[in-house]
Amino acid sequence: MNQERIYQVIKAPHVSEKATNVAEDANQVVFKVAIDANKLEVKHAVEKLFDVKVDRVQIIKMKGKVKRNRFGEARRNDWKKAYVRLAAGHDIDFASFG
Repeated sequence: MNQERIYQVIKAPHVSEKATNVAEDANQVVFKVAIDANKLEVKHAVEKLFDVKVDRVQIIKMKGKVKRNRFGEARRNDWKKAYVRLAAGHDIDFASFG
């Protein structure tokens, strides 16, 4: 995988209450990823960007919500999130990536 694709696959860490609980309990990190990314690409991107060993990747396609605005209803875009389980002894500290 080339360097450009690595930066296109991982968009951002996904911060939520569930993501925090999963990080504490199961040593997993949650990322927003590109809509066309697959498990293997996510695994390689996380391993190269953060220098960690990935044990397992689960990908979920999230449907965009329908929101009301002054023009009627609009639908937000679909997006993907990836639950990345890190190998024992590995950790990602997002505070140091300022």
